Amino acid sequence: MVHFQMFETLADPTRLLIVESLCGGERPVSEIVERAGIHQSGVSRHLRILHEAGFVTVRPEGQRRYYALRPERFRELDEWVAKYRGLWEARLDRFGAALERRRTALKDTSKGRRK
Repeated sequence: MVHFQMFETLADPTRLLIVESLCGGERPVSEIVERAGIHQSGVSRHLRILHEAGFVTVRPEGQRRYYALRPERFRELDEWVAKYRGLWEARLDRFGAALERRRTALKDTSKGRRK
């Protein structure tokens, strides 16, 4: 079940940057800090929020912590969005057809003026 909290979690620019940095695979916190460009305490807070929301996993190895994306959570989001994709695509198709009719009408009007 998709909850709006999932979208709120990903709407934060720093968390979204962290998610994007993890698209390439598992990363240690130090590398995420470097990519995010903010202090480690800030990255740790955002990673905790992502972990609690189910978007990332954490794997401790000695003193280091490695984070990775949880694909299941993103699949859940994709399945939810898919329910609405057909509606959006149908509306965009109708909009595109209306634009094409208007473009054609304007072209025909401008040809009539040249004669």
